Amino acid sequence: MDILGWTTSIGHLALLLTAAFIAGALNAVAGGGSFLTLPALVFTGVPPVVANATGTVALLPGYMAGAWGFREDMQPPPGLSMRAVVVLSLIGGSAGAALLLFTPDATFRKVVPWLLLAATALFAFGPQLRQWAGKAGHGTPSALKAGAGMLAVAAYGGYFNGGLGILLLALFGLLGQTQLNAMNGMKNLVSALLTAIAVAIYAAGGIVLWPQALVMMVAATLGGYGGARVARQLPASVLRWGIVATGLVMAGLFFLKG
Repeated sequence: MDILGWTTSIGHLALLLTAAFIAGALNAVAGGGSFLTLPALVFTGVPPVVANATGTVALLPGYMAGAWGFREDMQPPPGLSMRAVVVLSLIGGSAGAALLLFTPDATFRKVVPWLLLAATALFAFGPQLRQWAGKAGHGTPSALKAGAGMLAVAAYGGYFNGGLGILLLALFGLLGQTQLNAMNGMKNLVSALLTAIAVAIYAAGGIVLWPQALVMMVAATLGGYGGARVARQLPASVLRWGIVATGLVMAGLFFLKG
């Protein structure tokens, strides 16, 4: 089958569409979509660095839609202005994306299972992490500390997207933000900003496979709107531990493959 000059089997196309659709639904409800898009692309023969970049492109519309949905609730966390959040997100996302460009496939292949494990742990213990961050977030942090935290998390997101949402929510809680809608709004805004600049850098570096990215982008967007309705019918605990199990299985497969 030839799609925009991309020759693929029906089986591989079905895998990418399914992974992207479910990933879009998961990101809309709880996060964890990268646990599916990255391994699916690698399984179809895409090099790990290119797979990471291409999967990130596919999930960008979901972040943008989420940010728009929370536009009325957005408030910057204590210690940072909205302008500072935007600037630090773009700088950090750029730095992380640039680092990915210079990471050899062999190195990234060795790093991926550890990143997946770390992201899975963040997702599994996300509620406890956010609770701890909220308790530790009394008092207004200095602008320097708040900015350093924002920059570090943005750089992580530009390099590897997995677990980004949990890290951002924990950071906002640690900085003293308490309104959940405001936190979710800022999480989606920061994710959209750093992912957008990262995608631009990935594209300039020539590490995005656009046919796969565009096909998966459509599926992920449909999943975000339609699949989320199905996923929301599942008990939260079942959904969460299903994502954790997926992350562990994918990390295990990468360890075996590496």
